Amino acid sequence: MEEQIASALLSIGAVFLRPEQPFTWASGIKSPIYCDNRLTLSAPKVRTLVEQSLAKTVKERYPECEMLMGTSTAGIAHAAITADILGLPMGYVRGSAKDHGRANRIEGKMEKGCKVVVIEDLISTGGSVIDVVDALREEGAQVLGIVSIFTYGMKKGLERLAAANVANRSLSNLDALVEVAVREKYIAPEWKDRILAFRNNPSDESWIGA
Repeated sequence: MEEQIASALLSIGAVFLRPEQPFTWASGIKSPIYCDNRLTLSAPKVRTLVEQSLAKTVKERYPECEMLMGTSTAGIAHAAITADILGLPMGYVRGSAKDHGRANRIEGKMEKGCKVVVIEDLISTGGSVIDVVDALREEGAQVLGIVSIFTYGMKKGLERLAAANVANRSLSNLDALVEVAVREKYIAPEWKDRILAFRNNPSDESWIGA
C-alpha cells in the first residue's frame, strides 16, 4: 500500500520532488519535497484510493473506534469521507476556539470517554497534530491514535509523538516515495540518498551540494 499511495500522490503532484531547486519552508529550511494532499480531493481516482485506504487502516488498526476527528483544515474532508465509508460519526478540531457563539474548538457531538481516531493529511514535525490530540484529551476523549496520508518520518516528529504517547499510522512515507520516484523516473537515482539525508537532518543543507 505504501508504494501504491506514493505512486498515486506523485502522479497528481500532491507530493512534488524538486531536489535541484529546493523549496523554502516558512522556517527558512530548504527542502527537496513539497506535499499538498488537498490535491487528492480533486482527483477522483486517487481520492477513492486514499479514502478507502484510510478507512481500511482505521478498521484494521482501531476496530474499537467510535468517532473520527479531522485536523483543521486539511484533515476535515478526509475525515468526513472516511467516516462516511465506515458509517461513523465525525467532527473536527479547530486551530483555535471560536471567538463567538459557544466558543467551540471541537466541532461535532463527542461524548466523554469517546474512542477517537484523528485523521491528518501530513505528519512532519508533529506539532499541529499533537495539539489536536491534546485538545481532544482535555475534553475527555480517548484518543486511540492518528491515521495520516503521508509522513516524512522526521526524528523530531517521531520523538514528539512518542512523548505524547500517541501512535501514527501513515498510508505512505518518504522512504517508499523515493523508491517509487526513482523507479518511475521522477528523480535521478543519485538523489535518493540526498533526499533521505535531508529528512534525517533538515537543518543541514549539505545534501544540496553533495
